[in-house]
Amino acid sequence: LSQVTMATEQTKVRPMIAAKERGPGPGRYQLPSSVGSTAHDVTKKKAPGFSFGTKLPNSIIKKSDGPGPKDNVAPSITRTGRQTAPAFSMGSRPAGFKQSRTPAPGAYSPENVKCDKGKSSPAYTMRPRVAGRKTDETPASNTYNLKSTVGNGAPMYSMTSRSAMGGFAQDTAKAPGPGKYNPTNPDKFQKKSAAYSMSARTYMPSDQTKKPGPGAHNPEKVSANKKSSPAFSMGIRHTEYLTPLIVDVPDV
Repeated sequence: LSQVTMATEQTKVRPMIAAKERGPGPGRYQLPSSVGSTAHDVTKKKAPGFSFGTKLPNSIIKKSDGPGPKDNVAPSITRTGRQTAPAFSMGSRPAGFKQSRTPAPGAYSPENVKCDKGKSSPAYTMRPRVAGRKTDETPASNTYNLKSTVGNGAPMYSMTSRSAMGGFAQDTAKAPGPGKYNPTNPDKFQKKSAAYSMSARTYMPSDQTKKPGPGAHNPEKVSANKKSSPAFSMGIRHTEYLTPLIVDVPDV
């Protein structure tokens, strides 16, 4: 049992105190480099840096877009355009020439033409039948409905309905009594007299805080105006883990 207790005390892990951490060393900081031009320290002086120009494209390495010797380019094509002598051509045959419908001389029959010179008798023709006669929607005689004239025009009379007020069947028990009416306020039709009212209760302004009474004071314990011997006390024990008081001092 004693061995188990000793092993437990040896493996006991104590909490880490933040005051024991003395802070990182110089190797913990990663300052920017002062060598080169990339990510240079802004607080250090930087020397001028120079670079070489870029490599120009070469037709041996990179394929050119222009035509080569194997391409058959017409000699009339130059870098400013086509340069040739003027050339002319004949117009083409108009389309639709065979489909012309112009009549020939044999298409006419002049012997069938009758010229009216007073030798022929007049000729008449009958009018053709009008289309849509069967579908004519004209109304017939029996379609009209005339109103009867019997009883119209003579004076007509009617009787009024029975009145519920003032008749023999009126229920007089439903009439209001004298207590049903509200008397009119005399101030509405006569001179109104003066009216007075009482004001609310007021309180004097005072302090609502609690004040000590005569028995709350202890004048016998007052020693400020009496002679007394000097008294001393021991200082408190300070610890190194106590956080010091840091006060911001304003710049003057």
